[in-house]
Amino acid sequence: MSRYTEVIVLARRAEEVMGPLTRPDEGRDWHQCFTRVDDGMFYGSRMPSEECYVWVIQFIRHNWRGLLSHLESLVWPDPHSVQVLVRDEDDDCFGLWMIYDGKLVEVPLPRTEREPFSASVTGVLTRTDRCTEELSRPHQK
Repeated sequence: MSRYTEVIVLARRAEEVMGPLTRPDEGRDWHQCFTRVDDGMFYGSRMPSEECYVWVIQFIRHNWRGLLSHLESLVWPDPHSVQVLVRDEDDDCFGLWMIYDGKLVEVPLPRTEREPFSASVTGVLTRTDRCTEELSRPHQK
């Protein structure tokens, strides 16, 4: 069963920590690899910057169940800078996870709620204001 999920990791000075996740590893529960996003991508340079803060990955299967716990277990040089954004295909928006007291936990976002959904690792994140805003907008013809 295909199920799309995008994950973005933001973390300062984490090139060494994230490096192994940019290469294939049969020992991991998931097989896709993160891709670095650095300022070279924005300037058209093929030379990566010395410092990268962002890594992205898209999963096309249900095979990323161990990712959040794996990220939590890494030794981050600046754990307070770690932000993990996750958007499952049924989510209205990305959810945000951050490290608090050594644990990677979801940070509640205003006007959202997460409900369990068996086909999703994290459940479904819904914007609670979407219906209200749609009803209050005048209809366009």
